[in-house]
This record gives sequence, C-alpha cells and structure tokens, in this order.
Amino acid sequence: MQRVNDRLMNWASLIEEDTLRQAEKASRLPFIHPHIALMPDAHLGKGATVGSVIPTLGALIPAAVGVDIGCGMAAVRTRYHRDDLRSDLGPLRLAIERAVPLSAGVYNTRLTDSARERVDQLAGAAGFDPGRYAKNWQLQLGTLGSGNHFIEVCHDENGAVWLFLHSGSRGVGNKIASHHIRVAQEIMTQRRITLPDRDLAYLTEGTEEFAAYLHELRWAQSFALANRDEMMDRVVACFAAFVGGPVEELERVQCHHNYTEQETHFGKQVWLSRKGAINAAAGVPGLIPGSMGDASYVVTGRGNEQALNSSPHGAGRSYSRSKARKTFTRQQLREAMKGIEFRDTDAFLDEIPQAYKPIDVVMRDAADLVEIRHTLRQLVNVKGD
Repeated sequence: MQRVNDRLMNWASLIEEDTLRQAEKASRLPFIHPHIALMPDAHLGKGATVGSVIPTLGALIPAAVGVDIGCGMAAVRTRYHRDDLRSDLGPLRLAIERAVPLSAGVYNTRLTDSARERVDQLAGAAGFDPGRYAKNWQLQLGTLGSGNHFIEVCHDENGAVWLFLHSGSRGVGNKIASHHIRVAQEIMTQRRITLPDRDLAYLTEGTEEFAAYLHELRWAQSFALANRDEMMDRVVACFAAFVGGPVEELERVQCHHNYTEQETHFGKQVWLSRKGAINAAAGVPGLIPGSMGDASYVVTGRGNEQALNSSPHGAGRSYSRSKARKTFTRQQLREAMKGIEFRDTDAFLDEIPQAYKPIDVVMRDAADLVEIRHTLRQLVNVKGD
C-alpha cells in the first residue's frame, strides 16, 4: 500500500500519473473522511477515478458512482462438471444470445412473466416515475448492454461449471445519474463553489436535491440487481436446455461495484461510494472478473479497514478503447480467445485482454483485501457490440 498523502491511499502497483492526479483532486474535498482508497485496478475515469472508494461526510458526489449505477456481477455455481458438456458449445452461445438482448440501445420487445413480476416490484417501490428518464425502462430489464458487459460459462479449478455475468442499470440508470450530475453542477455554479474538477460537483445532505438523488440512486441499484437476476434466470434456462437436465444452483453470488451505501469507518458514519470496487468486508462473498479471455475470481473479503473494506472489481483498463482498436488485430484477439467459444468480430478489439491490466498482478496487489475461493476459466463468452 502506498500513502500518496494523508487523504489518499493506493493499492495499485500499476498506475498512471494521470490517475493519481485525478484521485488527488478528489482527496482535496473538505468532506472526505478519512481518506480515498485506490484499488489495484484503478484507472482514469470520467469525474471520479474508476477503482476508487470515496467516503464522504454530509455530501454525495454523483460522479463518484458514475452513470452505470449498480453495475456489478452475478454468478451461479452449478452441479455440472466441464466434462459433462459436449465439445461443441456454439449452440449454447447462440441460445444465450437469443435469450438476452445484447448491445447498447437493444432491449426486450416484450416482458416475460418473470420480468413483469420484477418490473411491478420496481414500479411499486419507485416513489417517482422512472418513465421520465426512459419511457421504455420496463423493457430494459433483462438486457446486457455493451462494452465490458458479458455473459460467460466458466469452470473452476475443480471443473465445476459456473454461469457468470456483468451488467448494470442500463439506459434508465444512465439517465438518472446524468440528471443528478447536472443538478449538482448547476448548484455549484449557483453557489459559486470552486472545485478541483467540475465533475466532482456534490449534493449536500439535508437538501431536496440530495434526498432525490439518494432515493433514485437506490432505486437504480435495485433495478441493476433485478436486471442481473432476470438475465441469470434466462442463462440458467439456456444451460438447462443445452445439458438436457435441471440446473441445481449450489450457490448464487451477487455484488454491485458502482454504488453508494452508508457505512461506518474510522468512528464515523459516512456515505461510501464505490466506483469500480466491491464490498470486501470480512466474510462477504464477491466476484472479480478478469478481461475477456482471462481468469476471473470468486473471493471472500478480508475486512481491510485501511482499504475501507473494499477490493478491486476487475482488471482495469491500460489502453483506452480508441487506442486498443488502433493497436490490436483480429488475429491477436483470436489467439487470446483460443479454446473459448465466442463471436469472432472486430467489434471486440477494444476488449482484448492486452487492453487491460494483467489480472494476476491486480490479484497479487489485492492479497490483503480478499481471499481467493475459486479461479474461473472461460468456456463460452457472450458480449454485445
């Protein structure tokens, strides 16, 4: 661990100066308590650093969660062994791609019974009209998105088959976050508050704007959780059809990595915003995916208080998407994905493993933050363009 200053701690051995500078700006805010923790996968982000844990007293920074509110992971351990699967996994990939809408702006055309039940629960709990952010928000439930979101079939070190996915609150969460980031920025302008970065605009506890953001943030976090559950149920059904038998879930793990909760740290109750970080309190299960084609991990938190009971959420980018597309080739992607069933397309060049930090380095840096329970290797990869 590197103490950058009294209000910034860093667990990343691979980190760029721009990332440290961005986090240092956030650490200057007067309501940080006691310090910001940078995770081993930290990299430059919009507004706040991805892979940062930001504890605040009496204020919330909407950009400290970001626009994909509630983004996170879900995993199911099945009773099946990799040897139970036939060698041609193409039909399984195609079935999943038919069952779950992929890519940005691609949603369901109708609600399944399970999605309708989840939508009704979300609508009843909202206390506001989500339709003012996205008229079709109901049809977004059970959809993946694009970028680094994925669905995978994996096996662990014992050969057990896992179903694994990564997604968040989709378009409706993005619109909610973007609205409140703008509101915070307008307030800063009205009050003539100077910030080290405009995207660090904040909302003060006790105000209507703070209460509105917190309420809608929590709703979007619930939407993200329900979205992953809906997709996972569809993936389980696809897998059951592929193996020709029921899928007994031996374990289901869910974790957000873009969210805010109230927690107690160093003697004070704070608003803890994890942007690209998971809860790693002692004994808490978590999921840390590697990049496309790399290993992923099922972990248990060690409860490292200096790290604010947090850990990395993945590998962390080392190349921007535009630079990755210019640097890497389709052949390199094929080599990286050798032995894995995936859709072979140029659209995934920016997700090639070489565009990310080596996950083994990230996990080595995280040794004091989490304990590794299982190491997962991919059999099938599904992504949106």
